[in-house]
Amino acid sequence: MVTKQDVFKMLEDFGIKHDDKVTMHTSLKAIGEIEGGADGLIDAFCEYLSDGLFIVPTHTWANVNKENPYFNVKETIPCIGALPTVAAFRPDAKRSLHPTHSLAVFGKGAEDYIKGEDRHTTPAPVGGALSRLYEEKGKILLVGVGHEKNTYLHAVDERLNIPNRINTESFVVTITDADGNIFQSQPFHPHHTEGIDVGCSDFYPNYKKAFEVLGGVTYGKLGNALVYCCDVKRITDIVERIWKHTDHDICVKEEEIPEAYYIE
Repeated sequence: MVTKQDVFKMLEDFGIKHDDKVTMHTSLKAIGEIEGGADGLIDAFCEYLSDGLFIVPTHTWANVNKENPYFNVKETIPCIGALPTVAAFRPDAKRSLHPTHSLAVFGKGAEDYIKGEDRHTTPAPVGGALSRLYEEKGKILLVGVGHEKNTYLHAVDERLNIPNRINTESFVVTITDADGNIFQSQPFHPHHTEGIDVGCSDFYPNYKKAFEVLGGVTYGKLGNALVYCCDVKRITDIVERIWKHTDHDICVKEEEIPEAYYIE
């Protein structure tokens, strides 16, 4: 069984500090039995990051769309798994009002960190809560999942203005906040990549080798799960270096990125 001390040891082994900002995507099934279940896991992270922020993506992109343009921060269920669903509705969480890419944030300053998320017109713009992990030198943990679940990489796409990532068509979302106030979003442009039948994130694992070679990711274990610990600034800079060299879109099919694109 994974205990609080196991979580603490993993974070210490990764060199994560008590005041870091850490976001996590996880497969609870991959971890195995956890003391206290999903709540116990969240409690352990919150205790360790006593002076930082623990950030759980609670995305709703699959159920907030043009056909169903409604987001209620207290009711709309995340579409990305069990831990986000638990995190979204905990009383100690501050959940952002981003209609498709909300976050449940725990810790000191959580409310300030998510201010203004309802005003964004794309999933992960510069200045948004996801993108600011770069300036904050945050960490990303992928627990039992790979880079295909690494939502932060969408923020890198937007930071670098990668073409063919955002739908030119938009829709307006009706948002209900925690106090029951109802208002309309700005016209919102969701993710869309022409020419493929899946999301471009399915091909983010193409970056894996480059991240490893240049020290953007280290590995550990939590229970039965392999854990990737990604340094946000390093992986962002690596992706930028790759895109300066490529002559085509490297995230529309599975392919090996030439080392010449990232090793100078």
